[in-house]
Amino acid sequence: MHRKLRATITILLAVATGLQGCSLRKAKEFQFDPDFSHYQGAATELSSPDVETISYEEIAGTPSPLTLSDDAPPDFWNMTLDEAIQTALANSQVMRDLGALVLQSPDNIRTLYDPAIEETDPRFGVEAALSAFDASFESQVYFEKNDRALNNIFFGGGTRLFQQDLHSYQAQLSKRSATGGEFAIRKIIGYDSNNSPGNNDPNLPWLVQVEGEFRQALAQGAGADFNRIAGPDGRPGAMNGVLLARINTDISLVDFEIAVRNLVNDVENAYWELYFAYRDLDAKIAARDRALETWRSINALFVTNRRGGEAEKEAQAREQYYRLEEEVQNALAGRPSDNVRTNTLRGSGGVQASERRLRRLMGVMASDGRMIRPSQEPAMARVVFDWEELLVESLNRRAELRRQKWKVKSRELELAASRNFLLPRVDAIGRYRFRGLGHDLLNSERQAGRFDNAYQDLTTGDFQEWQLGLEVQMPVGYRQGHAGVRNAELQLNRERAVLEEQEKQVVHQLAEAVAEVDRSYGVSQTSYNRRVAAKQHLDALESGYQDADENEKTRLLDLLLDAQRRLADAETTYYRGLLEYSLAIKNVHLQKGSLLDYNEVYLSEGPWPGKAQYDAARLDESRRKSPRLLNYIISWPWPVSRGPVEQRIMPAVDRDTDSRPVPQPDQPTVPETPPATEAVRDAATGAGVLRNAAFDPTRVSAAPIQQ
Repeated sequence: MHRKLRATITILLAVATGLQGCSLRKAKEFQFDPDFSHYQGAATELSSPDVETISYEEIAGTPSPLTLSDDAPPDFWNMTLDEAIQTALANSQVMRDLGALVLQSPDNIRTLYDPAIEETDPRFGVEAALSAFDASFESQVYFEKNDRALNNIFFGGGTRLFQQDLHSYQAQLSKRSATGGEFAIRKIIGYDSNNSPGNNDPNLPWLVQVEGEFRQALAQGAGADFNRIAGPDGRPGAMNGVLLARINTDISLVDFEIAVRNLVNDVENAYWELYFAYRDLDAKIAARDRALETWRSINALFVTNRRGGEAEKEAQAREQYYRLEEEVQNALAGRPSDNVRTNTLRGSGGVQASERRLRRLMGVMASDGRMIRPSQEPAMARVVFDWEELLVESLNRRAELRRQKWKVKSRELELAASRNFLLPRVDAIGRYRFRGLGHDLLNSERQAGRFDNAYQDLTTGDFQEWQLGLEVQMPVGYRQGHAGVRNAELQLNRERAVLEEQEKQVVHQLAEAVAEVDRSYGVSQTSYNRRVAAKQHLDALESGYQDADENEKTRLLDLLLDAQRRLADAETTYYRGLLEYSLAIKNVHLQKGSLLDYNEVYLSEGPWPGKAQYDAARLDESRRKSPRLLNYIISWPWPVSRGPVEQRIMPAVDRDTDSRPVPQPDQPTVPETPPATEAVRDAATGAGVLRNAAFDPTRVSAAPIQQ
C-alpha cells in the first residue's frame, strides 16, 4: 500500500513539474505601477504587407489635371459615344462606378473574374459538386509488434508470453453513382505471425481477401434527380448539388451582365454630361462677351461724364460682366458633386470635372494633356414606342427579373429535394469475397501442396463468401424533415413574392421612362422656340439701344442686361432639353433590358482583349527583373509584412501661444477701366481659349415646330 502511495505521489509531482515547465511566464506577485509603464509598449501597429505588386508608369506618371490656372490651349480628343463605350469595356477588369465603391467596399465590386470564381469555388462551385461523384482510391498500411504477458493462457492461444508480428495492407477503389449508390472493390492482405501453440504446422500467417461491395439507397437519398439537386451528402437546409451550383453560376453571370450594363449606362450618361458642359460653357461665354461690350460702352460714357454713364449704371454693367464671368469659370472647371449613379441630366459638373468623370469610367489616365470632346450629336428625331411590345420585352429581357427567376428555380429544386427527407433510409447492401491462406504471400515456384502461398490459394476459388442485406433507419416523427420542407416552401413563396414585386417595379419604371420620352421631346421643341424668341428680343434691344438717345439708353439698360441673361438661360435650357430627350430614349432601353443591344454590346466568352495581354506581358517582364519574386513561386510567401507604415505626425500646437499669422484671402481688385476683349478672354482663366474650340450653336438645329 505504501509502495502504491509513493508511486502516485511521484506521478503527481512529475505532472506538476511538466505543467510548470510549459507555462508561458513565471507568475509574479501583483505590484502597482504608478507610471503605467506596461502600457507604453505597442501590442499592435500599422504595417505594410509584403505582396507582389506592379507599378504602372501610366499611373505613377500621370500629369497634373487641367485647371483654371492653365492658359495654354489643350489638345482636343474628339470622341464618339461608341468609342467611349468601347474604351471603357476594353479597360474594365473591374466594373467602375462613380461612387468609388472599389475603395469603400472592394468586396462588393463586380469584376470580370466573378463568374469564373463562382464556377471554380472549391466548396459550392460546379466542379466541387461534381467531385462528390469522382472515383476515390484509398490505401492503408499498418505494422505492429506485440510482446505481452497474459494472465490467462486462453487469450494467448495456449501461452502466457504472447509474441506477435502483425501486418495489414489494404487498397480500395470506390465510386458514387448518380442514383445514390456506392460501389467499392478492395483488396486486403493480412500477416499474423505469433507463437501460439495452436497454430497450424507449418504456420500459415498470410491471408489475402478480394471483395466487391455495393450500397444502394432505395428511398431517402435515391434517384438521380435528388443527387443532382442536393448532392450525395445533402442535408435539409444544406444542399450543394450540381444543379444548384450551376444555378449559382448562372446568377453570377447575370450579376456580371448587370454590372456591364450599368457601366455602359454610366459611360453614356457621362458622355452626354460632358456634351452639355461644352454647350453650357459656350452659351455662358457668349453671354459674358455681350456683357463685356455693354460694359465697355457704358464705361466710355462714364469716363467722359456723359448722360447714360452714371456711376450706378456703370457699376450695374460691371456687376453683370463679373457675374457672367463667374458662371464661365464654374462652367469650365465645374463644382464638386456627389458621385452617385443617376439617369437624369445633372448639368452642373463643368467641362473639366465632367471630362475627368468620363475618364474615370473609361479607365484611362486622369490627365494626359488632352481634353476629351464629344463629336456625336444627340438624337432629335421623334421616337415612338409601342407600349404592348415594350411591356412584353421588359418582362422577358430585364436582367434583374432573370436573376430572380433563377432564384425561384433554385428554391423549387430545393423544395423537391427536401421532400425526399420525409422518406425512411432504406439501403440495400451486398458483398462478395474471395479468400486465400498460405505460408507465403507469393511463391514464384508454384508448389503442389495446399496453402503453399496465399495468392495460389486465392486463385483456386475454394473459399468464397457473400452477403446480402437491408438496412432501415427512420426517425420517429421526422421533425427535421418536416421543418426542412416547411422552410423550403416559405423560401419559395418569398422568392415568388419578390419576383412579383420586381415585375411591378419594372412596369412602373418603364411607364416613367416612356412618359419622359414624350415630355422631353415636347419640352425640347418649346425650349427651341424660347431660344429663338430670346435671341430676337436681344437683337431688337441691342439695335434699339444703339440708335437711342442718352435718355432712352438709361431706360433700356435694365432691359438689355436682363435680355442677355435670358438668352444665356434659353440656350442652356435648349441644350438641356435635347440631351434629356436623348437620355430618355436611352432610359427606355435600360428599363426594358435592351441597353446593351442599343449600344451594340455583346457578352460572350472569348479571347482576352489587348489590355489583358499587355498587363500579362508587363507582369512577366517585372518578374524577370525581380529575381526575389521567384520566392513566391517556389516557396511559401514569406515575409508577411514589410514593417511599420511610415506616418507623418504633425507636432502639437499650443493654441494659446501659437503666433503664426492667419492667412487672409486675396482682396478682389476691380479694374478702373474695362480691359479689351482679347485681354478679358485671356484673363478668363482659359475660358476664352475654349471659346473657339467649343461647339458652334449653329451646328444643332431643331425639327420644325408643328403648329
